[in-house]
Amino acid sequence: MTTIAFIGLGNMGGPMAANLVKAGHKVSGFDLVEASKAAAKASGVTIADSAAASAKGADVVITMLPAGKHVVSVWTDIVPEITKGALIIDCSTIDVDSARTAHGLASKAGLLSVDAPVSGGVGGATNATLTFMCGGDAKAFAAAKPVLEAMGKKIVHCGDPGAGQAAKICNNMILGISMIAVGEAFALAEKLGLSHQALFDVSSTSSGQCWSLTSYCPVPGPVPASPANNGYKPGFASALMVKDLTLAQDAASAAGAVTPLGKHAQELYKAFDAAGHGGVDFSGIIQHVRAMAK
Repeated sequence: MTTIAFIGLGNMGGPMAANLVKAGHKVSGFDLVEASKAAAKASGVTIADSAAASAKGADVVITMLPAGKHVVSVWTDIVPEITKGALIIDCSTIDVDSARTAHGLASKAGLLSVDAPVSGGVGGATNATLTFMCGGDAKAFAAAKPVLEAMGKKIVHCGDPGAGQAAKICNNMILGISMIAVGEAFALAEKLGLSHQALFDVSSTSSGQCWSLTSYCPVPGPVPASPANNGYKPGFASALMVKDLTLAQDAASAAGAVTPLGKHAQELYKAFDAAGHGGVDFSGIIQHVRAMAK
C-alpha cells in the first residue's frame, strides 16, 4: 500500500482519487470546494486541512489543477513538506513552460517528478481507462507508472520534463479540429438529405474514419454512448477545449510553428463559448456550425 496525496478533487481528480482507494492505496486529499471534498470523502479519501498537510509524509503526491499558475503556486507550497526522494505527479493540462518550472522546483528539493496530463474525460477518470502522457526522466517515469496504472489503461513516456504537456496540447488540437470537421460533414449531409446513419455507416468504415466520428459522434443515434444522446452534457466541456486550443496556439507562437487549422478551431470554439455554450460538450460545436448557415 502506497500513501498518496491527491490535490484537486474536482470532476477529474475526484474519481481518479477514488480509483486509487479502490486499488488499495491510502489516499489523503484536498480541494478548495466543499462539495468536491465531500464527494471524495464518501469514496474513501481522507480529507486534509490544506494542500501542504495532505502532502506531508506522502510517498506520492498528485495534483490536478486548472492552470499552470495554480500548479506552480501549489507545488511551491507543498514541495517543502514532501519527503526527499518521494514522487510528485501533475495530471493537469497546462503550458509547457509552467510544467518545466514545476519540475525545477521538485528537482531542487530532491524529488522525482512527472508531468502526466490525461485524455479520456470524466468517463475515463471514473472507469480508470485514462491515457496518461508523461514527461520526466526514466527513473521518475518508472516510479509513476504503477500508480498511474490504477487510474488508466495506457501510460506513455513521451520524453523529458514537459513532454507530456506537449503531447497533450498536440493531441487535443487534432481532436478540436477533427470534431469541427465531423460536425461540418453531418451539417452538410442534413442539407443534402442524407441521413445521419447513412453518413456514419459510410465514413466510419472508409477514409473519413476518426475518433471524433466513431467514438464521439456529434449527432444522436449512431454512437449511443456519445454526449449527443444526452443533451450534449460533458464529457469534455467546450470551455476546456478553448483552454487547450489556446495552449496550443501559445505553444505554436513560442515555437515558431504555423497551425492555421488549429487557430481557426480555437476561434470557432471561442465563439461557441462566448455565445453561452462553454458548459456544453465540445461535440456540441455542430450546433454552432448549423447556426452559421442561418
